[in-house]
Amino acid sequence: MNGDWLIRGRDGRLTVYLPSGDAVLCRAERGPAGSWDAPRTVGGTQKLHPGVAVGQGADGYAHLAAWRPTVPGESGLVHSTHFRPRLAPLDWVPIGHPDKKGDRTGPPAVAVDSAGRAYVFVRNNGGGVSLRNQKVKGGWGPWQNLEGHDVEGELAAVTGESGMVEVYASGPGGIVHWRQEEHGKTPVRTEGVEVAVRAGTLRALSTSAEHTTLFFTDVSGDLCAWRPGEKPVTLIASAGPGSVSAVRCEIEGHDCTVLAQRSSSGRVAFAAYPTELESAGAWWTESGPQLPADATVSLALDEHDEVVAASLSPSTGKLLLTRRKDEPGLALEAWREI
Repeated sequence: MNGDWLIRGRDGRLTVYLPSGDAVLCRAERGPAGSWDAPRTVGGTQKLHPGVAVGQGADGYAHLAAWRPTVPGESGLVHSTHFRPRLAPLDWVPIGHPDKKGDRTGPPAVAVDSAGRAYVFVRNNGGGVSLRNQKVKGGWGPWQNLEGHDVEGELAAVTGESGMVEVYASGPGGIVHWRQEEHGKTPVRTEGVEVAVRAGTLRALSTSAEHTTLFFTDVSGDLCAWRPGEKPVTLIASAGPGSVSAVRCEIEGHDCTVLAQRSSSGRVAFAAYPTELESAGAWWTESGPQLPADATVSLALDEHDEVVAASLSPSTGKLLLTRRKDEPGLALEAWREI
């Protein structure tokens, strides 16, 4: 899954999106902090390739994008919208291929602007990034080539506090960044940064009215933070090999960024620090049981704006959840299976 697969819907209930063979499942809370519905299939009976992207708008609606097989040797992208956790998501709608036809070119990424329009980004056959987005009055605009070259791994799409969409990509030359300059306009390439990045470790978060922050792991194994226009900052040694999940929340009256990652020991590691103040330092604290090597973690805020975390192991199908306790700091409840 590319993006936050644990989200809070507009009614305060949590939803998780889970890969399952050639489909995606969703599960929702029956009530805030309550029991959970049984899994249901997203988008009907359409068979999908692995690797679904999730994005969420300020309206609370979730947007999903995935590749589906079309004819032998070829694939196309599809999109679905999920309006409320306990409603069924819409059927998958075909949105085509960035090169008109061909097989999969790379994992998609989704962001949603302030008007609720989905932006689907994906690598194209030329090694750059292409975009297709929803139009103001419905439907989809044409595919647009944002250019770039030698893009590797997953893209990181994010919406800033301004409601404008941004996307980050990495390659052998470092990190490339595109950002909207006006609402509804095509994102344009801005200044990048030359840094050696481990592919597949990008995660972006809106961190202030002016900035989004990209978290990534460099080739030495350090977790770094970068805001366009500044230099990358080493935050902490990466807890494990994958990407982090990140969320902003208030802890004891302070605006903090919380990070979570499956650690090399197999447990979930958490770290927190004052938002955009990486110089304050951060350190990992491990929590919960040991998890299989394929387990991932996702963070969200619950109906009380408190941190909630979920871990998922696709190989076992085990989904675990924990929430922040009503105690000082980042104390968490015991993990429970849902």
